[in-house]
Amino acid sequence: MFVINCKNYEEISGEKITKFVKTAEKVSKKFKVKIAICPPQHLIGVVANSSIPIFAQHIDDSKVGSTTGFVIPELLKKSQVNGSLINHSEHRISSKEITKLVSKLKELKMTSIVCVKDVAEARKYAKLNPNYIAIEPPELIGSGKAVSTERPELITKAANAVKSANNNTKLLCGAGIVSGQDVSKAVELGSKGILVASGIIKAKNWDKIISEFAKALV
Repeated sequence: MFVINCKNYEEISGEKITKFVKTAEKVSKKFKVKIAICPPQHLIGVVANSSIPIFAQHIDDSKVGSTTGFVIPELLKKSQVNGSLINHSEHRISSKEITKLVSKLKELKMTSIVCVKDVAEARKYAKLNPNYIAIEPPELIGSGKAVSTERPELITKAANAVKSANNNTKLLCGAGIVSGQDVSKAVELGSKGILVASGIIKAKNWDKIISEFAKALV
């Protein structure tokens, strides 16, 4: 699993998001690697009918109806959105909300990716049986220093923590991943995929970098 979080970067603003998603679709097909994109929230509708999974960057524990400005899982589902990140380190939420949202996405048959900052959180939230736990040490996010080379033991311990839940949750890892080598190393250490952002979005040649990462996952 290869998840690209577009955050709110200028590089994929406006029309550019369509070009980016089309590039990812092409690479996904070529290498037969599952690539999912998390566009900025306001651009989800523009790319929701893509041939690859589209995820929200954040969802709210709010109901359908008079909930102005909140992102409602049931309505995302109706717009062909496949899942969401939950608790990203730039948008953390309470433990209670995480529990409710994992359960809500399960009910809607949507993919849940719970982001965690350390092994203790990985162990705690893996018990909820989300589809994925993504471990990202906050200090390495956007640093260009990959978690797989800077803190390899973190991935191994997180992989064991997720395994100990004895369910179907898989581990993704992220933070500072900028090369195919970083990706290969993460997989070698027990990660089942990656969550990346600036390492791809800010690259000069999207096709080249997405291909390099995808090849490392084959």
